[in-house]
Amino acid sequence: MRPLALFVLVAGLPAWAGGDAPASPAAPAEPFAFADFTWLNGNSRQKDALLDSKYFTGEFRADMNLVYDFNHPQDHTLVGSSELGRTTEVQVQQLGLGGDFHWENVRGRIMTQFGMYSTMTPRNDASPSKGQWQTDNAYRYISEAYGGYHWDALHGVNLDAGIFMSYIGLFSYYNFDNWAYQPSYVSSNTPWFFNGLRLQVFPSDRLKLELWLINGWQSYNMLNNTPGIGASLNWRPTGSVNLISNNYFIGADTLGNQKRTRRHTDNSLQWKYWERPDRLVTRMAATFTFDLGDEQGGGVSRSGTATAPKQYFAGWMLYNRFWFGERHAVTVGGGAITNPGRYLVLMPPINGATAASGTPYFTQNPGDPYHAWDGSVTYDYMPNPFLTLRAEFNRRGASVPYFAGPGGVTPPGGNQGAPGSAVPGWAPDLKKTESRMTLAMLVKF
Repeated sequence: MRPLALFVLVAGLPAWAGGDAPASPAAPAEPFAFADFTWLNGNSRQKDALLDSKYFTGEFRADMNLVYDFNHPQDHTLVGSSELGRTTEVQVQQLGLGGDFHWENVRGRIMTQFGMYSTMTPRNDASPSKGQWQTDNAYRYISEAYGGYHWDALHGVNLDAGIFMSYIGLFSYYNFDNWAYQPSYVSSNTPWFFNGLRLQVFPSDRLKLELWLINGWQSYNMLNNTPGIGASLNWRPTGSVNLISNNYFIGADTLGNQKRTRRHTDNSLQWKYWERPDRLVTRMAATFTFDLGDEQGGGVSRSGTATAPKQYFAGWMLYNRFWFGERHAVTVGGGAITNPGRYLVLMPPINGATAASGTPYFTQNPGDPYHAWDGSVTYDYMPNPFLTLRAEFNRRGASVPYFAGPGGVTPPGGNQGAPGSAVPGWAPDLKKTESRMTLAMLVKF
């Protein structure tokens, strides 16, 4: 025994007073911090927050686009996209200001949405037509708004209340974070936001579990008298693999039909299978997503009967991205869906139609057939972590006339009568296919 340690022992002091102190219990590892996941589709490629401080981490996003539609709709209206609304014009798709508040264990987030998103997102929600207070107007300039609390248990536990992003469909609501501008139908036709409660539990630094109690399937209000219930699992076993399973267990999401219930499962694999910084192609990664869902009761069924037609959703999408250094990338991909009853198909804005109004020109009756497919090629130039210049070609098709043709979807002289109503002597010009080019400038700080 060393003399100093013997003196410490005799003096009754802790044995480590003259030597090495015992190690303090290690703090739990921060979730998903064990590897660099900036390669993921739906995740920002930025490694550091530029506008960070002790109490607030600021965020600014700007998304501008120009679309050339080879169908040449005379009213410049694009149909069937939750990301794009106008053609042959420069448009501000989304401008967001906000960020994250954090003090001790209290947390909060606010992000605004100005531009086309503030009109296009609310019109796809039928719930504001139930009751009063015009919630589509109250919420239209907000994409995220929640407050919550963090517990230092396991590797973290969070409880948030408000409007938060949905993970269903893999792609982010914000195009800067994505590999492509126009995602395939599986993503574009599934929820971008939820309004309610979210419980996040991190059992380890590689696993996140979530439980949702929400007003419904991308709905500001509750369409009937049944809340939506869902859950999510995100597991990243290595820095090259990401597995996601999102599940919507039950919800009554058809306006005025509380007997009709909805289920949905959304599952994705992301795999980075090549990382060679010294090669021409420095990185390659792929994503595969498949979704299944159905509605039952209230006049419909999963398999279809004489009195209850088929009402289900099945779809997939596959993307592959190639990086050439950190400034250039090319993404190819596409997918397909089948959705009898069309309950997840975006309502074409014919004569101002919304999800609440519907339109006689594109019915959503039980069992109405709908099959669609798409493919895209995307080129990104990323001169620094804050800017993406994107060029993309899309080709889309459907089994029924759906996309705007040369005559457009707006009656002569503008919308007439109630939204979505029939106009005597006029019909929209709808086509089964569409090709377009998109140029976009995406900024994020």
